[in-house]
Amino acid sequence: MNHKIITIARQFGSGGHEIAQRTAELLGIPLYDRNLVEMAAEKMGQSPLNVEKVDEAALSSFLAQYKPSQEPNSVTGYGLSLGDSTYVTQTIIIEALADKGPCVIVGRCGNYVLRSYPHLVDVFLCASFEDRIQRIMERYHFSEKDAAAAIKATDKRRKTYYEKYTQGRWGSIESHQMLLNVSRLGMDRTVEIIRKLYET
Repeated sequence: MNHKIITIARQFGSGGHEIAQRTAELLGIPLYDRNLVEMAAEKMGQSPLNVEKVDEAALSSFLAQYKPSQEPNSVTGYGLSLGDSTYVTQTIIIEALADKGPCVIVGRCGNYVLRSYPHLVDVFLCASFEDRIQRIMERYHFSEKDAAAAIKATDKRRKTYYEKYTQGRWGSIESHQMLLNVSRLGMDRTVEIIRKLYET
């Protein structure tokens, strides 16, 4: 396999989905983001709503309510919590998508799952807290207070999920090939940098 895969991890409100979408469109390759949740749900025989609740939010207090399944699912069999089963299933899906052809994968520990892949472009996107608040206020029509609370809560969930399954540090240069500050670079330049990394 000589094709390249782009994985994008991101702080909430940094514009990660838009950047991933624009990059995928520019390169003419598929984008996998929330649809990975839906793929995992289909394989596990769960509703997307149930899977979405634990996706990137593997908090022990939430997972504690899940007992080992009495029924096997087609991928992971018996004994895994919904959170662990979601991770295993999404890992299988990410690996299959990487084998299939070039694509952009957002979140879901994609860079860790594909860490041994020889042609991986692994980027973490960050932005200033002020810019993130503004973006969330505009996108979701939140108040400034609610936007700040949503950012802190979502980043905490993403960090917990990533570090639970990878033992790495979410958002650190040790865990990612490159960190890009969208506030300093701007959206257009960030997309262009990722495109050049892909095409190099």
